[in-house]
Amino acid sequence: MPTTAPVIDVIIPAYNEEESIALVVKELPAGLIRDIIVCNNNSSDDTAAVARAAGATVVDEKRAGYGSACLRGMAHIALRPEAEWPDIVVFIDGDHSDYPEQLPEVVAPILNNGADLVIGSRATGDLEPGSMQPQQIFGNWLATSLIKLIYGIEFTDLGPFRAIRYPALRELGMEDPDFGWTVEMQVRAAKAGMNCVEVPVRYRKRIGVSKISGTVKGTFLAGHKILWTIFKLI
Repeated sequence: MPTTAPVIDVIIPAYNEEESIALVVKELPAGLIRDIIVCNNNSSDDTAAVARAAGATVVDEKRAGYGSACLRGMAHIALRPEAEWPDIVVFIDGDHSDYPEQLPEVVAPILNNGADLVIGSRATGDLEPGSMQPQQIFGNWLATSLIKLIYGIEFTDLGPFRAIRYPALRELGMEDPDFGWTVEMQVRAAKAGMNCVEVPVRYRKRIGVSKISGTVKGTFLAGHKILWTIFKLI
């Protein structure tokens, strides 16, 4: 990492998060971040306008899907001249379930210990009662157990709050357009032999209803896609 202050960009995928997105943007420690990129994933509400008013850069992605929004944010960063690429990219959800002020803790292993990828682990952190549904907790356990069994690297969570060195992110060749995004990143990093670590993070009930765990269909589709992603990358 450079001896000067690292350049950190934040990507926030957002679909109909007008009630929460301003809180997430404003609670990120602005002094550490160059750009906050809200990827408006074809929202039907005022997510884009609210995010822009809060000070974020807003880019639009009409193709539905969590991964599609993240990929759009990455494409926005890649359009900068190479000399202006960031050192670190942080991903965080737009529903205010994470604690944005913990960003320094999430990037610390990269800055201090040479980590490539840092996952904010809700499983080892402070989990507010009711913030994760039983099927989410079980799904995380199953997915991380399979990753350990197949790829030999131990994770406790597929948490959305994560940081990665930008060169490592480019090396991964991320592709998944929807529910498999988080696990794809972890599996690809494991296969590439990257230095992956976790830090405990706090987690609370989200604002609004989850588009995934809030419905039976969303939960089933997400679970199926996560498992499929783990096995297809073998």
